[in-house]
Amino acid sequence: MFKWFGMVNYAPHTKVAEFATHLKDGRLMGSRCTACDSRAFPPRADCDACMSPDFTLVEVSGRGTVHTYTTISAAPSGFEQLAPYRLGLVDLEEGGRALAWFGDTLADADVAIGMPVQVVPRLAEEREAITVYYTLERPGTPWPRTPLDG
Repeated sequence: MFKWFGMVNYAPHTKVAEFATHLKDGRLMGSRCTACDSRAFPPRADCDACMSPDFTLVEVSGRGTVHTYTTISAAPSGFEQLAPYRLGLVDLEEGGRALAWFGDTLADADVAIGMPVQVVPRLAEEREAITVYYTLERPGTPWPRTPLDG
């Protein structure tokens, strides 16, 4: 399933491949350990709390609070034309953290540690491989997604 997103890693198999299908459908999925109920985002193949290999994927809302943020002025190769840009690390309500660009719905002057945000997956399909990134937006910002069955 990760083939949609280009080369992600060199492993021939991953236990979290289903994550790619959900992401392509606009759903944010984390993992829940079936042994200790620990939750993670992005999903983990093995629980970082108890090391159990048993987990289920669970949809996460994307709601969270800004843990920290930074402005990138000296961008790495390939991102020079975007500088300066701002990235934030978000503590998600359901557990785990997401690293994302700040989106258009948040003014630079309003960004603060502890502020509520919405993580929104963005898919760019104009190339052969789909490009995925996340933006941080105002709480409640919608995005297109396919509902989960069941």
